[in-house]
Amino acid sequence: MDFLEVVQARRSLRTYLDKPVEREKLEYVLESARLAPSWKNLQCWRFIVVGDEAGRKALAECMAESNPGRKALMGAPMVIVLCALPAESEIWEGKDFMMLDAGLAMEHLVLAATNQGLGTCWQGLFNEVKAREALNVPENVRVVAMTPLGYAAEERRPRPRKAMAEIVFYEKWGQA
Repeated sequence: MDFLEVVQARRSLRTYLDKPVEREKLEYVLESARLAPSWKNLQCWRFIVVGDEAGRKALAECMAESNPGRKALMGAPMVIVLCALPAESEIWEGKDFMMLDAGLAMEHLVLAATNQGLGTCWQGLFNEVKAREALNVPENVRVVAMTPLGYAAEERRPRPRKAMAEIVFYEKWGQA
């Protein structure tokens, strides 16, 4: 796929086939995330790959029962957890570059997964303290997000997007 096709094909998927992800595809996805840009090239991100059922269940239990992400974490063959080290980033003029850098790495990851025929669903609504405990993450490390990773058991349609005229200005705010 060319890049725009990958971006257009990416969907948040919550149901997965009972089919393992090949090691080569996992490594491709992680390598893509590793190559993301970061503030001062500090690369504050770290990833934990959770493939065992007990670990995925522990992560799912970090979410409210009403969160549809719980089912996604349990149904996928693996979960990738995105962590970040605040000491390897900065807040500058009120901009939290750790969160921006982590987001860039996760976006690289989900687009690479799409390119490999895999599904993801970015999850950010969970109890970080419980997630940290479940994964033995040290106190000085943030658990930022997680995504199931696997083969889609569903086909999702594109969601509506705002028109370019609503989101793009030229030269100054509000200018078409």
